[in-house]
Amino acid sequence: MNRKIDVEALCAEKGLRITEQRRVIAQVLSDAEDHPDVERLHARAAAIDPGISIATVYRTVRLFEEAGILERHDFGDGRARYEAAPESHHDHLIDVETGMVIEFVDPELEQLQKMIAAKLGFRLVDHRMELYGVALDPKS
Repeated sequence: MNRKIDVEALCAEKGLRITEQRRVIAQVLSDAEDHPDVERLHARAAAIDPGISIATVYRTVRLFEEAGILERHDFGDGRARYEAAPESHHDHLIDVETGMVIEFVDPELEQLQKMIAAKLGFRLVDHRMELYGVALDPKS
């Protein structure tokens, strides 16, 4: 499920001042096809602008998260991982052996969740689903 989200445009929409270093971090986040942690974001940003410190990345990620531009995930590996706030809902399947994260949408599963909530006397307003597994046919 590859979707490119323009993080710099989201910053503009939220009225955030965009410094050159924030622009680089926003671009790295926009280009990310994975769910990087701060250390990976720093490595990628520093490859573009060696003057970007890890502290700047931490501050920027916190600012973007507070503004609703980024979502933080904890996939059980002890590191906060990030993705640009998605335009549409999706769930995650995490390979516990490799750490690979697969995004997916399943309309039947979404309907089932609503039915379960209704059966328990609730109207579902939001949810987050993370499935953890190992590949059935691991690549040798």
